[in-house]
Amino acid sequence: MTVLSKFPHVRDDFLASIVVFLVAVPLCVGVAVASGVPAELGLVTGIVGGLVTGLMPGSSLQVSGPAAGLTVIVFEAVSEFGVGTLGVIVLFAGLLQLAMGFLRIGRWFRAISVSVVEGMLCGIGLVIIAGQIYAAAGLKAPETGLGKITGLPRAFADAFGSAEALASLAIGAGTIAVIVLWKKLPKRVRSVPGALAAVVLATAATLGLGLPVATVEVEGLLGVIQPPGADAFGELAGPAIWGTIIAFALIASAESLFSAAAVDRLHDGPRTEYDKEMVAQGAGNTICGLLGALPMTAVIVRSSANVNAGAKTKASRVLHGVWLLLFAAALPFVLALIPLPALAGILVHAGWKLIPFRQVAVLWRDHKGEAVILVVTAVAIVVVNMFEGVLIGLALAVVKTAWEASHVKLEVVDRGAGPIQAHLAGNATFLRLPKILDTLESLPQDRPVELDLSGLHHLDHACRTALENWAERHSETGIEPVKLTIAA
Repeated sequence: MTVLSKFPHVRDDFLASIVVFLVAVPLCVGVAVASGVPAELGLVTGIVGGLVTGLMPGSSLQVSGPAAGLTVIVFEAVSEFGVGTLGVIVLFAGLLQLAMGFLRIGRWFRAISVSVVEGMLCGIGLVIIAGQIYAAAGLKAPETGLGKITGLPRAFADAFGSAEALASLAIGAGTIAVIVLWKKLPKRVRSVPGALAAVVLATAATLGLGLPVATVEVEGLLGVIQPPGADAFGELAGPAIWGTIIAFALIASAESLFSAAAVDRLHDGPRTEYDKEMVAQGAGNTICGLLGALPMTAVIVRSSANVNAGAKTKASRVLHGVWLLLFAAALPFVLALIPLPALAGILVHAGWKLIPFRQVAVLWRDHKGEAVILVVTAVAIVVVNMFEGVLIGLALAVVKTAWEASHVKLEVVDRGAGPIQAHLAGNATFLRLPKILDTLESLPQDRPVELDLSGLHHLDHACRTALENWAERHSETGIEPVKLTIAA
């Protein structure tokens, strides 16, 4: 029995793993640098995503690693707690994901409003773009998302007054141009990922022209792996870190499971088992935390590259982890040649791809309420922060759903003589109570009223109490009491 007969997809998976590896390298490094941690930590997370999460059941073809979608919240966590505490945050976020997976909560993430998730990605994209423009110019970015955006005019003014900043910006802009234009080249050329080609060309231009551009600082793979120490675990005594842990777990889980749903639409293979995928992500993040590395999620860019490259089984994503490990161990000096503005350009392009322009237009045309939720979530993330912005979006989605679910119809029939008849139908909740009471209180005080509630599917406690109180007040005028008809 030959190897090909025993493993019929080995060739397809091997070739796909090379493509995913080439896509992953610049993204792993770029996300790490943008997160404020050593470049090698991004590769460590990619390696764990391939060798650990890649081996586990869940989604067979999606690929995990450091994601641009977590860059903003990781940078905030590193700024507040330090790189040494990042491992503890990722570790406990992974344990929380494991718990959610074992408790079969994974499938419930599909119930999260798509508008909130799209708004989250949009807000992240805006902050990434703004922040990486500063990085491309070699300037220090403001700490807040709003500060990054409002400070851009001043940043451009400063950049145009410095030859070094202009050279750095040119490398960043050139990187974006190569990525965008690469898709228009012949298919044979496009077998090389655009991001990788852009980094290689940017590196060649920087070295060839001797440009005064900052490059990646290299510490070595073993030098950056630092398991969290006792001081880092001591941070768990404070309440602030737990909000960050919960944010890591929830946002990483939502991004991974929404990515899984998107990847399932790209192939005809086995469908994702959401609870098992949650466990796989949790296991990966637990190990990343123990190594002091970045958090991981399933990444749609790498996953779609994996599917489009012809991957058939999980072997492709495991092999991509092997190639990342070999690269990080044998060729770390290559990282030191990469110009930082090239990585910033890659992330500006990635941030742009996170902004759902088409979805906003479609939602505004067909579902304006959902479009408002998307925009409010994005703006809240930019103005406040990631965690609170997502909570605002979720709260708005819940209120909108409750409002739409509380449709109620109040029909008043007045034949001029005899009692006035009022019929309520639908769902009477506190959200609709003001309108109901306004109508009932406008009825003549000197006429008997029959209030028929038998057409209601739901009558909450607040509504029932308010209607009973109104009936008592109306009956105080001296006429016969309001006649209430309530369904059994």
